[in-house]
Amino acid sequence: HKRVIRLSKGFRGRGKNCFRIAIRRLEKSWQYAYRDRKVKKREFRKLWIQRLNAGVRQHGISYSKFIAMQGKSDVTLDRKILSGLAMYEPFSFKAVVDVVQKISATNGAGK
Repeated sequence: HKRVIRLSKGFRGRGKNCFRIAIRRLEKSWQYAYRDRKVKKREFRKLWIQRLNAGVRQHGISYSKFIAMQGKSDVTLDRKILSGLAMYEPFSFKAVVDVVQKISATNGAGK
């Protein structure tokens, strides 16, 4: 009983002090927490893709073409790292884009 009331601290209305309602609110909060742990991963991936897209478009490439070229080259940086480079290290990101373009161009010409 005390544990439920303690865990429901901060809820609105009677959800924080009526035991019956607090149990329901608590279970619902656990459902939201479980769901949103999955949603958080999706949201961050979307954010990284948006940042990466903005970064590569400054160099005249679309996101999808960049990712395709990166797959052909041996550059194995993930979206999180690449988006961080695009935001905070633009010169390093330019170097990565140039390397990916050069490697994919030589791989494409060799085929």
